[in-house]
Amino acid sequence: MPFHISLDGHTDLAARIYRQLRDGILDGRLRAGERLPPTRELARELDVSRNTVAVAYERLTAEGFLDSHVGRGTFVSPGFVARSRRAAPAGTGVRPVARWSSLPDSPGDVRPAFDFRVGTPDPALFPLRTWRRLVSQALRPSLLPPSGYADPAGLEALRAAIARHIGAARSVRAGVEDVLVTQGAQQALDLIGRVLIEPGTRVAVEDPGYPPAERLFTAHGARIVKVPVDAEGLDVTALAKGTRLIYTTPSHQFPLGTPMSLARRTALLAWAERNDAVIIEDDYDSEYRFSDRPLEPLQSLDHDGRVLYVGSFSKTLLPLLRLGFLVAPASLRPALRQAKQLMDWHGDLVTQSALASFIDEGLLARHVRKATREYSVRRDRILAFVRDELRDVLEVVPSSAGLHLCAPVSPQATVTVDSAIAEAARAGVAVESLSTYGGTRGGLVIGYGLVGTDRIDEGLARLGECVSTARMS
Repeated sequence: MPFHISLDGHTDLAARIYRQLRDGILDGRLRAGERLPPTRELARELDVSRNTVAVAYERLTAEGFLDSHVGRGTFVSPGFVARSRRAAPAGTGVRPVARWSSLPDSPGDVRPAFDFRVGTPDPALFPLRTWRRLVSQALRPSLLPPSGYADPAGLEALRAAIARHIGAARSVRAGVEDVLVTQGAQQALDLIGRVLIEPGTRVAVEDPGYPPAERLFTAHGARIVKVPVDAEGLDVTALAKGTRLIYTTPSHQFPLGTPMSLARRTALLAWAERNDAVIIEDDYDSEYRFSDRPLEPLQSLDHDGRVLYVGSFSKTLLPLLRLGFLVAPASLRPALRQAKQLMDWHGDLVTQSALASFIDEGLLARHVRKATREYSVRRDRILAFVRDELRDVLEVVPSSAGLHLCAPVSPQATVTVDSAIAEAARAGVAVESLSTYGGTRGGLVIGYGLVGTDRIDEGLARLGECVSTARMS
């Protein structure tokens, strides 16, 4: 048999022989009908006991990989056709529905030397040791649900903790029964889409705005209508009749960073009531605040039960934890709970229990205060750099919260944004274009969650050189 088996460094020899023979059959190195050596012969060749080889052969025969015939020998079963183990079948005749084919692929995990991209907090600031203690505590047998399953809305202790937290920090009106725990804000938006969007439903999104939300609604079959944003937020007068759902980020508009004015919030609520529409209020990235307290959320101003309030801990803690929440009016809660159960039943209870303790022990508030001080330093450095070194190229949109700054190109500037971004990438600096998020103005969106304070000056210096090079070219 021209097939080599290696047993170096493995104590379970029968399992090793089994795996190598199985893999050889699957990838075609052992062809259908090929005769294998007798167990005694292969055992002598491999310097193992005959019983070891016999165990491997018996398992392969039981699983249909081999056929054994007394007096004739053992052969590769003709029922197995060799196939590549390196990739799944191409499936060229299988196609998704059209709306999925038009969606862009997700970017890979590229790690530049200086990462000024948007939307990720600094993992070095996360209190990992404390979190490990809380996870270990959550794994105690006495805390596990008897059936192994739990409420689709999430762990009651976490829902109560979230209700208290957003009530104190954001003036959101919610009790434990109003909160549904999700795996990040994106799952909350997906649940809303499942219960409110039918093919052709008109959904309004901000322009510029948050692309993942727009892509998700599109995937549900929505008809997307982009509504411009000005200095006061979403332009309510531009909303079209027949709009069923309005997605907005009023506390910290993404990506510009400006809050929606109180007058505009009142007008939006009134428009939704007149037109029987529902508002999704995404409290995007507003946990970190550097000046004044935010305006009252739409949810607290809503007296008609038309606002669904969405929040996430991905920007506050770590994206890998996948923790978010949804505060919904009573009329929608049964459907949302059913959708959540059908999707993943209830999420990760261990992580939910750890977060409940993290909030109740005051650790979340402490973490936010500490991280805000750190991010404030980075934000100030970027503000000073753009205003001092790039003042004739970029303007900074005023913003008092979040993990990024938006810097549109000045009207008199001659810089080519795409050239500056490409030049920066070659210099090991990642930064995003404002045009990625829509709107009519070009510019840069500069995040400060992933560049440490001790390295931010060097990264900004490189970025400035690249912008200057693009301006001269």
